[in-house]
Amino acid sequence: MSAPKFLSTGRCLPAKIVTNDDLSRTVDTNDEWVFSRTGIHARHFCERESGMDLARGAARQALERSGLKAEDIGVCLVATFTPDFASPSMACMLQKQLGLKEDTICFDLNAACAGFLYGTKTAHALLADAPRPYAIVVGAEVISRVLDHTDRNTCVLFGDGAGAAVLARDDSARWHTVFGSRGDEQSIWVQGPGPEKAAVHMEGKAVFRFATEVVEGSIRQLVSAEGCDVNDLDLVVCHQANARIIDFVAKRLKAWEGLFYKNMERYGNTSAASIPMALDELVEQGMLKPGMRVLTVGFGGGLTWAGALFTW
Repeated sequence: MSAPKFLSTGRCLPAKIVTNDDLSRTVDTNDEWVFSRTGIHARHFCERESGMDLARGAARQALERSGLKAEDIGVCLVATFTPDFASPSMACMLQKQLGLKEDTICFDLNAACAGFLYGTKTAHALLADAPRPYAIVVGAEVISRVLDHTDRNTCVLFGDGAGAAVLARDDSARWHTVFGSRGDEQSIWVQGPGPEKAAVHMEGKAVFRFATEVVEGSIRQLVSAEGCDVNDLDLVVCHQANARIIDFVAKRLKAWEGLFYKNMERYGNTSAASIPMALDELVEQGMLKPGMRVLTVGFGGGLTWAGALFTW
């Protein structure tokens, strides 16, 4: 069974950094309150940038690092729930801006915070019959445009950003995956398109229960399929929603300290962008190297979840 091989990664963030103290000027909150509950100190918000700017920046960086050319790419997918337009898709616009060939398979997909892993799975499948053997998968979000900035329970959680990866099929490798969905519009939802202004709404306790359940369950399922223990892994990269969720699961699994990577302190919850951004940061810091056994898990609105265990 083939698996996707990550050739390179990239990320792109808006220039504007918004700290918890900045938010305290417009909403009843403070740094201690936010950080103690979420592990977040700051996030990036788009001011002049569009979602397309972020997606292009991350994808271009990943493409340059891969050593490939635009004409080598056969699949281009963007995972997002905050596209710039309902149509055209961000992936189609990315095809134009990167100079990809016109027969490149391009579309957006929305699996919320599990979107990047859904995109990776989809791109891997498409590469079996794509016009060229490489794919770009991007997670890109401008969540600041769908926040109620007067709601301190949601506006402090999210940030904007994009992460990308260039993939190839590897017939000599294997990977284990798990995907799931649970139709639920009451735990976390965003209006639109429609007459109501788009805004993120979330029932925090329900989301915490869901997230800890599916993250722990996905990890147990994946390590069982691999025939190993969680502590045999080199890295676990969860969707960066809340430090409490990750810490809770790590404790339940009796994981060694440092196995679960966290970077939400600097970026907040960037939905589909969080896992590829984390992978890129790990590569940049020299913490993610070829041959390492990595497990990734995403979870979010839908409700959706996805996990993958593979060798980097």
